[in-house]
Amino acid sequence: MKTFYKLLFMAVMILSFAYAEAAETLNGAGATFPYPVYSAWAYDYNKITGVQINYQSIGSGGGQRQVTERTVDFGASDDPLKPEQTQKDKLLQFPAVIGGVVPVVNLENVKPGELKLDSETLCKLFLGEIKYWNDEKIKKINPQSKLTHSEVTVVYRSDGSGTTAIFTNYMSETCPAWKEKVGAGKAVKFPAGIGGKGNEGVANYVKRTANSIGYVEFAYAKQNKLNHTQLKNAAGNFVEPGFASFEDAAESGDFDPKKDFYLWLTNAPGKDSWPIAGATFILLAKEKSGSNKSVVKFFDWAFKNGDNKAKELVYVPLPASLKDKVRAYWKTNGLQ
Repeated sequence: MKTFYKLLFMAVMILSFAYAEAAETLNGAGATFPYPVYSAWAYDYNKITGVQINYQSIGSGGGQRQVTERTVDFGASDDPLKPEQTQKDKLLQFPAVIGGVVPVVNLENVKPGELKLDSETLCKLFLGEIKYWNDEKIKKINPQSKLTHSEVTVVYRSDGSGTTAIFTNYMSETCPAWKEKVGAGKAVKFPAGIGGKGNEGVANYVKRTANSIGYVEFAYAKQNKLNHTQLKNAAGNFVEPGFASFEDAAESGDFDPKKDFYLWLTNAPGKDSWPIAGATFILLAKEKSGSNKSVVKFFDWAFKNGDNKAKELVYVPLPASLKDKVRAYWKTNGLQ
């Protein structure tokens, strides 16, 4: 009999450990924009806590859909939901990190950061109206560049994408023709070019296609050694993408927890602001309090310990004041 109870006790313990281990897995899906930093944070968090964070980089549209359908513990989106939408779908939303979307090119004899573009030339390139790289409009702002009579190939996102939402929001804000003909959103009908899935797909297409231009999150440009451009910002200055110019844009943002932090950072007014910056957001189903607390615990750890890793990957950590706003939002919603 003692042997029976001993075996029973061991079986219960094994099942308990198995259940505990299963409970320590969180599943998320969504934006490809923050995938590099979320993956790095998840790796470090797992080493310290044993908690496994599984994050699928499927695009913001997929992240919004999966959290709305309650098939993941958290969704991620660079396309923030308006307060009326979060209320309708019973979702919570908070920012996690800030980055930038950058135009990238594959041009012979053009070094990274050498090509300058303004909103007009960028708009006409993606509308298919500028067909060759030695177009007078481009040459006028790049008199020293050795641009050839090579046909432009545009590369865009084919999937529902927060990166596209940020990019097209900027284009609609700065180019009336774009707003009228294409508009803004996670998925729009591009007038010219070829589509790639995810930031990864666009990066790979640009890397393989001579005379191409696309747009990706800056970390993907760095990782794939793609040639980024300079852009003329709202203050009239040509700026390079990077930590300083993203941070300058981030400082202009007034995130309001009463609106579930809904805010765009495109075409920010700062003197050195990168014009296509944006926050990326986490979405939670309100009623899933158990897993929500675990997700919040992870992001609170990242807010306290992940800033250096974010900076290393050229993302801007949330300012301390904004982190405090997010923590107060968590507390108001019973998650801390």
